[in-house]
Amino acid sequence: MTLTVRDIAHARAGDKGERVNVSVIAHDSAGYERLLRELSETRVLAAYAPVAHGPVRRYAVPNLLALNFVIENVRGGSVTATTALDIHGKSLSALMLAIPLFGNEPET
Repeated sequence: MTLTVRDIAHARAGDKGERVNVSVIAHDSAGYERLLRELSETRVLAAYAPVAHGPVRRYAVPNLLALNFVIENVRGGSVTATTALDIHGKSLSALMLAIPLFGNEPET
């Protein structure tokens, strides 16, 4: 079984013009530590390459056990310019949750 971000966290996304903001919130402190180690800007940009050119900036929010990613240059443009079905980018959190992690089991 492949461990993914979905196994240790939940996420929320929305567009901000030609960028998307994705927050990843760990279920517990062990999951947060794992996200800090494994969910880098480079890995997130690779996962979002089909829909964004980047760059990606990561912000840690330790008191919420969260990471916030700002992904620039989303293809299709902003809510008023895109022809995408998900004009507000809400489903882009599903892409974040599908990123595989290196371990096979969640840390406890």
